[in-house]
Amino acid sequence: MRILIVEDDKVIGDGLVQGLLMDNYAVDWVETKNAADTALRTTTYELIILDIGLPDGSGLDVLKKLRQQGNDLPVLILTAYDETPQKVKGLDTGADDYLIKPFDLDELRARIRALQRRATGRGTPLFKSADIVLDPATHKVTLAGAPVKLGPKEFAILQALMENPGRVLSKAQLEERLYGWDMENESNTIEVHIHGLRRKLGKSMVVTVRHVGYKIAEK
Repeated sequence: MRILIVEDDKVIGDGLVQGLLMDNYAVDWVETKNAADTALRTTTYELIILDIGLPDGSGLDVLKKLRQQGNDLPVLILTAYDETPQKVKGLDTGADDYLIKPFDLDELRARIRALQRRATGRGTPLFKSADIVLDPATHKVTLAGAPVKLGPKEFAILQALMENPGRVLSKAQLEERLYGWDMENESNTIEVHIHGLRRKLGKSMVVTVRHVGYKIAEK
């Protein structure tokens, strides 16, 4: 999952980046409204963490523009403004959630997972496919009830595939979900991680669609 952070406080921004990288999210961080507009034009994201008070304007302008374009990308507002009218304005502008600074990182993580579930139309926090069960909250995977130890990127790829049952994801789409701007990516990284998943979960669990990409097996 690739997340855009729009936050001008360097301490908070850096803390968010480091905390979310530990959860295997791909994270990009910008500090201004204009930089956020540019990032959204050039990169595909699955969630935005958005501050309201930015040096060159209001983060609500970014949100308003998104919604006017028909973009339903989940947006979590993260701000020091704790008055009810500000919360109401943010939610009515199109925000999906609202968290007040200072905040607990574990709560933020839980809210991100909830927004993921809502965006994919799931009620359960678990992903299931055949004998595989993936828990995003605990980063645990089981195969026929037995725990399977996956590396961080293997886990992220498996989650991306299980979030999109029946859909083929290209190598480029998987790379976008795994790597932020500042993260190095070797040309064969996806293939290596797919090989690892097949070795641990079974050769038939990840299907290659020739010249297109990969999908989770349907059984």
